[in-house]
Amino acid sequence: VQLQASGGGSVQAGGSLRLSCEASGRSLSRLVMVWFRQAPGKEREFVGSINWNGIRKNYADSVRGRFTISRDNAKNTMYLQMNSLKPEDTAVYYCAARDDSNFYSRDPRQYDYWGQGTQVTVSS
Repeated sequence: VQLQASGGGSVQAGGSLRLSCEASGRSLSRLVMVWFRQAPGKEREFVGSINWNGIRKNYADSVRGRFTISRDNAKNTMYLQMNSLKPEDTAVYYCAARDDSNFYSRDPRQYDYWGQGTQVTVSS
């Protein structure tokens, strides 16, 4: 499966962005999907995950209450709605997936498929 992340950009603190991750090559309906991010000089960091039917979601403490993950299996797409953005949210955001409907891990090494990343820059 190929993943294509999009929707990044530059915003001021307090603003919002919505990222998308579109899958091709096969249906993502049975995949667990996740978002990671990586700031310059830092390790890749878990942002959030969503299971195959969208019922189970997990978030990093740093984004809980501000970010919302969702998915539309009919459109083969996952989303990350980011509100109340802070300068510390600046990073390249990656979507990833694993061929396991209800899998959950914050370790990026556990995921099989990766998108190319989209840059999010938040200015103060």
